[in-house]
Amino acid sequence: MFDLDWTRIFAFANLILSSATVILAFALLIYVLTHNLLSDVGRSFAMLLACVTVVYAGDVAVGRVTSVAAAAPWLRLQWFGIAFIPAAYLHFSHALLSTTNWRSRRRFLTVVVSYGISAVLCALAVFTDFLVSDGIMQLPVTHLAPGPLFPVYVLFFAVTALFGARNVFEARRRCLTPAARHRLNYLSVAFAAPGIGVFPFLVLISAPTFISAPVILLLSTVGNLVIGFMLVVLTYTVAYFGVLAPDRVVRQSLIYYLLRGPILGTLIVMLMLAIPDTQQLWGLPREMVLVSTVVATIILLQVAIHLAKPLIDRLIYWRDRAEVAWLAEIDRHLLTSTDLRQVLENVLVALCETLRMPAGFVAALPPDEHPRLEAVVGPYDAAAAFLQSDEFAEAVAGGGAGGKGERDGQPAPASDLLICGGTWLFPLREQNGGDLVGWLGLAVDSTQPPRAGIAPEERFLVRALLRQAAKALEDRQVQQGLFAALRHIIPEIERMQAWRSTVQYTGAIPLPAMDDGSLVAQPDFERWVREALTHLWGGPKLTNSPLLKLQVVADLLTENDNNPSRALRSALKRAIELQRPGGDRKLTAAEWLLYNILEMRFVQGERVRDIAMRLALSESDLYRKQRVAITEVARTLADMEKEKLQQE
Repeated sequence: MFDLDWTRIFAFANLILSSATVILAFALLIYVLTHNLLSDVGRSFAMLLACVTVVYAGDVAVGRVTSVAAAAPWLRLQWFGIAFIPAAYLHFSHALLSTTNWRSRRRFLTVVVSYGISAVLCALAVFTDFLVSDGIMQLPVTHLAPGPLFPVYVLFFAVTALFGARNVFEARRRCLTPAARHRLNYLSVAFAAPGIGVFPFLVLISAPTFISAPVILLLSTVGNLVIGFMLVVLTYTVAYFGVLAPDRVVRQSLIYYLLRGPILGTLIVMLMLAIPDTQQLWGLPREMVLVSTVVATIILLQVAIHLAKPLIDRLIYWRDRAEVAWLAEIDRHLLTSTDLRQVLENVLVALCETLRMPAGFVAALPPDEHPRLEAVVGPYDAAAAFLQSDEFAEAVAGGGAGGKGERDGQPAPASDLLICGGTWLFPLREQNGGDLVGWLGLAVDSTQPPRAGIAPEERFLVRALLRQAAKALEDRQVQQGLFAALRHIIPEIERMQAWRSTVQYTGAIPLPAMDDGSLVAQPDFERWVREALTHLWGGPKLTNSPLLKLQVVADLLTENDNNPSRALRSALKRAIELQRPGGDRKLTAAEWLLYNILEMRFVQGERVRDIAMRLALSESDLYRKQRVAITEVARTLADMEKEKLQQE
């Protein structure tokens, strides 16, 4: 009776740990497939994890079946994993050694042959009794017996394990840097995990007669604990292969994945197995207790992870915790386009209610572009039409620069207010009183008596709201500059990550120097072209343009008196001329539209309003077509540069 109790205790513990191992192996398999699929090391390790998952899924099924007949198919099914683990071992070690630039066709053929042998052994185990046969069919230690060819599998397993271990230690020996050797140390220790996981099953088959059931179950329980830990260590090591992200990002991703995946799944399985299998529990149906407990566990674990996140992040980013804190602050304070619109809409609503205006808008003023609507309260079409109107253009030209003035002989109701027909216009400036960043307009209610101006008691609130709108637009411009800078440096960061993620080994081909990349491949190339075009006939965006470094510009220096700005102007004009269609010039023909815009807008320097009238376009449509035309010039200039570099 005492032995039977220990058997049940170990059987239950083994069932829980086998379930945890299945969950862990499957979760890590999904993680590797989604993060390291492009790496041969990742793919081979995924094969190992798939084998372990199959083996332990069969173990869990055998532990829960209620009859010996039902256990037999699951015992056979386990051999889909057991048979292929030796080949997966060899494949994994071969892939690892190949990362050290030691590639061998013979070693690759050995891996292919090992998979063929595993497939044959798997077929023998599943469909015949040559490898394994029905053994002791007595729950909870039901297992198969060795067949005539079982020693062949044991020999195959031992040989592949030895060759695999040799490959891993050879890869470690070839490491040049301490960091690489340190990482391979972890992998060398944990490399035996799948073999340890299979070992109890081989013991069950090869020596069932003189080992008692509690000892077998205890051995399996210890094996489950060891393999679970080693699988995590293996995955942690493999997670860096084929990934260009920094170590801290990989480490954080894996830790939170383990917390929210395998650990949560294991807790739920433990609850499901631990709650007594009775009709009622505490006067309630078991299903109700089980569902309530599982839901509570899921919620409480998520709350615990959220509360522990600062502590976990400090442990992960111990050396860089201050910088990571700043990154978190930036993330919390960044304004997306939706955030900006909501802030501005709140300001507009407050102003409309305060001044009793029925509608309003906020328009940003990007550099060298037409005002762009960011937020509207009321009819959108009316606000868009007002921005396109001559009335708005005249008001901006007449008083927008200074933000002060009179209209129609009447004093403006506030020093920073322009009256434009039925619209009050407020210029929005940077906080230091500098450049204009946008306009805020409020539509006068025509059904109400005209207002004499802003009442003294309203001015403080109005100015505060205007400052909020200006600050939001200014912050957005700063963030756009930050995003542009990030788009510029991210390719550099990726190249640097690729360089640092490639570990140097003895006998490896030296790493190439990091290339700064061609100017035409930079994310900001089109923006540089647009800025240079706006200052085509003089200005800092031409004289200080990064495009001055282009080879096509350097080749034009001689014919432009060695003046870099003139050479760049000449290159841009050539790119514009390449947009010219054949035949006689036509102002309204569709094929001539882009060239006409470029030539009239940048080469001739005509006003937008005049160009729109000549081309029979609205100003908004003209600006859209202008962006397309600039994109074509940038593409043409890039082609000119690439052709010049190829000639050299």
